[in-house]
Amino acid sequence: MTLAVHEEAKNLPISPLRRAWLVYAVALCANVACSSSESNGNDASPSGGGSAPVTAGAGGSVAGAATVGAGGSAASSPGAGGTDNAGAAGTNASSGAGGSNAGSAGASAGGAGATTGSAAGSGGVTAGGGAAGTGGGTGGGATGFDPCPASGDCKVLPLGDSITFGTPTNNGGYRVQLFTKARADNLHLTFVGSQSNGPAMVAGAAFPKGNEGYPGITTANLNSQHVKGTALKDMPQIILLHIGTNNVSQASAASDLEKIIDDLVAAAPNSLLAVAAIIPLPNASAAVDKYNAGIPALVQRKSAAGKHVIFVDQFEDFPTSELIDGVHPNDTKGYPRMGDKWYAAIKPYLH
Repeated sequence: MTLAVHEEAKNLPISPLRRAWLVYAVALCANVACSSSESNGNDASPSGGGSAPVTAGAGGSVAGAATVGAGGSAASSPGAGGTDNAGAAGTNASSGAGGSNAGSAGASAGGAGATTGSAAGSGGVTAGGGAAGTGGGTGGGATGFDPCPASGDCKVLPLGDSITFGTPTNNGGYRVQLFTKARADNLHLTFVGSQSNGPAMVAGAAFPKGNEGYPGITTANLNSQHVKGTALKDMPQIILLHIGTNNVSQASAASDLEKIIDDLVAAAPNSLLAVAAIIPLPNASAAVDKYNAGIPALVQRKSAAGKHVIFVDQFEDFPTSELIDGVHPNDTKGYPRMGDKWYAAIKPYLH
């Protein structure tokens, strides 16, 4: 920018105050010109520290250089025509069922200028997300943690009591629905474990019957007899843990669950552990509520410590009318409901 100066004024003396004012005016104009030229439409413009890259997760976006914790995933869904927003302090919050994730530059891509994502609060925080509550689990395996092989089947271990085994009908329990949905999406998994239960064929394929479901087993016995025994003999890449129904009223149930989690992540540090709130038990509803209430915080503590642990809420929206005997789900709705929630949790990690 050029300032026009009248010819007769060129030789006039300029006071120090006027000279300072002229310098300020020139600098101010230059800054205005620079600001107006930096508008970049939908590009992320970091206003805090950091470089604000936007990295696509599994169907979503990851903000900045988000802190990689453990487990969890990002399922923020950028919509068509969305905008990228940079956090003033280099942070981004993507909320789903109650969590947030922070990036060092904080850019988030959203549909129509907004981001939605998987919840982080009760699962692990990874580069872009964590565990979700409603509908179950995490979203987003493509966020830095990828337990499943790039090709071939991902080994999934169903671990727990009779609800994992598929009692009372022994028709494969929730595993049938989980396997069916993975097949429909052309995602590859197999079930492992020393127990065998289920139909011969599901969704046009041989059904993998493996599991570690033990009818009547308690939290303490599952840990001492199986977690420290045969459960991990196949070294699964994903573990689905639903345990506590048989001794939920015992004071030790919650501490037993924590021991199970600690032993599993110590023995399989590169696997994803999905920990469930147990389904309703009408004759011990108060005890179930108390037991389940502590699980999200327990999972979050483990995740914050760098463990690949997520929370899956199998209790929420599960009607007692779908229990065949007041304890076990029925095959028509109850077990498929569980399968749907497990699948929502682990789908982003499957290939």
